[in-house]
Amino acid sequence: MNAASTLTARLLAERPRPHGIAGRRYAHWLAVGTVCLGAFLGQLTASVTALVYPALQRRFDAGFAAVEWVALAYLLVLVALLAPIGRLSDLVGRKTVYLGGFAVFGLASLGAGFAGGLGTLVACRAVQAVGGAMMQANSVALVARGVPGHAMRRALGVQAAAQGLGLALGPSLGGLLVAHASWRWVFWINVPVAVVGIVAGWFLLPRTRVEAAPAMPRPRAAAGATVEPVVRPGPVVGPEPDGGRFDLAGLLLLGGSTTALLLALSAASGLPLPAWAVAALLAAAVLCALALVRQERRATRPILAPGLVNTPGVRPGLAVALIGYLLLFCPLVLGPVLLAEAGLPTARSGLVITVLPAAFAVAATVGGGLLPRGWSDVARCRCGAALAGAGLLGCALLPALGAPAVLLAGPLLVVGGGLGLLLPANNALVMRAIPAECSAVGGGMVNMARSLGTALGTALPVLGVHLAGPAVGGRSVLLALAMVAGLAVVLARPVRRR
Repeated sequence: MNAASTLTARLLAERPRPHGIAGRRYAHWLAVGTVCLGAFLGQLTASVTALVYPALQRRFDAGFAAVEWVALAYLLVLVALLAPIGRLSDLVGRKTVYLGGFAVFGLASLGAGFAGGLGTLVACRAVQAVGGAMMQANSVALVARGVPGHAMRRALGVQAAAQGLGLALGPSLGGLLVAHASWRWVFWINVPVAVVGIVAGWFLLPRTRVEAAPAMPRPRAAAGATVEPVVRPGPVVGPEPDGGRFDLAGLLLLGGSTTALLLALSAASGLPLPAWAVAALLAAAVLCALALVRQERRATRPILAPGLVNTPGVRPGLAVALIGYLLLFCPLVLGPVLLAEAGLPTARSGLVITVLPAAFAVAATVGGGLLPRGWSDVARCRCGAALAGAGLLGCALLPALGAPAVLLAGPLLVVGGGLGLLLPANNALVMRAIPAECSAVGGGMVNMARSLGTALGTALPVLGVHLAGPAVGGRSVLLALAMVAGLAVVLARPVRRR
């Protein structure tokens, strides 16, 4: 090994936890807590951004279609990088990549807060997404690696609760920061959380990159505690065990098709592009999608795994995952616009919007226990989708009836509660349909579906508002979402094995 390789190996080497921590009975819960910091940070960023749109429009004298790219740039990079970073993490070490994600995320958040132009802010958000992907691609694996088998389900539930907390806190925190400080603090608030995550992960996360090593004495640990694996320095990157090559062409085509589609929606929503650009971008999106289908059928290790998508129950489950996050994020983007149109101050708007993700978090954590014990996951999906559709219908009708804006919290509560029942049950159906040996690939595809639903949920409200104004356009979008929720009811069905 040459000097450069040796230096790289030392820089990327994963440090073990101190023996005083690794040997404790509760050591694995400290590791789970560290992963929860990343889960909280990622969802906080996802839900807080919509509250800064009006402030960004005023600060940069830009239209709604331009400032939405503060969110879309993040989502597009996240979708593109989740799969390759997951593969890289297997080679370099998940702890190393996860802690690097905190560092990238924190530095990009600092830069975003200092951004002097909208283009700089969008670029910082794209870099921020690199850090987000480094954390998100490894979070579940770190929980699985850091806890004993008997604690797995409970640990994943705690992680989901941390995501729900970040999602719920985002709108109210964003509204308060914009109203009483500055939009810049919406990004700067991430920096101290990232610093705490790096320090905590360095000491509390177990090593994840294990190589063959000669037998060595292992430290004693308290009953029920985990023990650090013995790791011998070695090359950082090596060939994959099966010799498979990463599907770079598929990744580029996936990124090209989604970017072209979202750019087309933005151009139709008022982004300053020539009129012919909408048709050209839509054509590019279709061509990239067709090329992607062909590429995935030929690739040795495809990004989208057509054989897995065609497994009974997987395709409709992925569609429901996309729809669920479309229904979740569309009101988060549209709500502040409708409430501002009704004259509600930003801080109060944030509190009203918080009801949706808060209800989602509570229902996803404990809501299943309120349903009849004998209900199947399919029944839970249908019930959740129907509730979400009813809540969206209420969101559309209340303003038309002249009701006070704060009453929008009621139907938002129903939407969030319904989605909190729908998405966990759908996740269970999808993962049950996927063969055990493909669970990692299947989980990545579920994450992609969620991210695409989030991106569409960010873009479609802007299109509706641009075409018909906040009042009429907003109601039209909400009515369309209610119908999409009905589609989720139809798609949720029992799997019939061939």
